[in-house]
Amino acid sequence: MPRAAPAHITKHLPVLDYPFTSTISFQLLQSDNGSHNGTTLWLGAQCLSAYLRQCVKPAHSVIELGSGIGLTSLVLSSLGWKKVVATDTASVISSVLSQNITNNSLGGDDCRILVRELDWTISPERWTWDNDYVVTSASYTSTTRRLSHPFDLIVTADTVYEPSLLEPLLRTIHGLCTMSVAVSPNSRAPMILLCFERRDPVLVDSLLAAARNKWNFRVNKVPGRKLSKAMEKSGLDWRRSDWEGVEVWKFVFRRAPLTA
Repeated sequence: MPRAAPAHITKHLPVLDYPFTSTISFQLLQSDNGSHNGTTLWLGAQCLSAYLRQCVKPAHSVIELGSGIGLTSLVLSSLGWKKVVATDTASVISSVLSQNITNNSLGGDDCRILVRELDWTISPERWTWDNDYVVTSASYTSTTRRLSHPFDLIVTADTVYEPSLLEPLLRTIHGLCTMSVAVSPNSRAPMILLCFERRDPVLVDSLLAAARNKWNFRVNKVPGRKLSKAMEKSGLDWRRSDWEGVEVWKFVFRRAPLTA
């Protein structure tokens, strides 16, 4: 089986042929024009996809924040998740995400991928779940509507790079957890997985501190050895220098009052 190359080697390709398994390969449009970070593949999506394949048992419903070109959402669907919600900004959706999801549809009604605009800067009180195009955006106003089914998993990759987006990202994750556990008395909080490159240690440490101290998550790093083994089993047997600094973190939602 052909091996997927690290993302920094393939950013120049307008169409990326991405082999995932011996029987599944994705054709992914990219746009490396410098106008948006989310329109090319990044290492975090590759590493997270390998981890999901090897270490996470598929369940029913998952939402991805910052789906970019759509690799992780396509992987989740191929692994058997019944409902995958791929979200990003309107510009990313229109330029690459929507077409990549459409072009790589696996077919059948058992595994659906829904593409939705989700602007993290809009507070959860203004979200909606009955619109075919948006969860929320700066141009869309809706009354609050409850989830009909809780999310079992929240994932995001390559989204920790801009200081002004840390708080909106954490608020969005917390809002999704709060809505999921409110669906019914028996609803469990979703698993939360973040994958990012530690390019700026101060920025990453700031995210983790805010997650613990303000948003009341428990945060735990996935051991590097476990991530490395998942990548090797998935065919990403790269040199360690090819993905130096990539980390996967698990957040655990705690039902407790937030600190001021």
